Amino acid sequence: MKDTLGSKNSPITDNTVVVTVVGKDKVGIIAAVSAALAYENMNIMDISQTILQDIFTMIMLVRLPEGSCDFARLKAVFDELGNQLDVSIMLQHSDIFNAMHRI
Repeated sequence: MKDTLGSKNSPITDNTVVVTVVGKDKVGIIAAVSAALAYENMNIMDISQTILQDIFTMIMLVRLPEGSCDFARLKAVFDELGNQLDVSIMLQHSDIFNAMHRI
């Protein structure tokens, strides 16, 4: 049985990335992250977010654009956005995420 993170409407594929965002809650985090994903032509397949006391947490499954993708450049873009928003943004390819969390 293959491990997956997505719902049946958002299956894990070879070009799927897990994006996690954690930090102090403030207005505009989802808007800024979503805008950056759209700018990079990355489609949000699934999203979950919550606020635990004053801590914002979000996890998303996003699809990379078709064709070649400079994953290191994307990570740098989202590191910079995280610095601007004062949150931690981590991108992991779904294969790596699944391997790290397999029992």
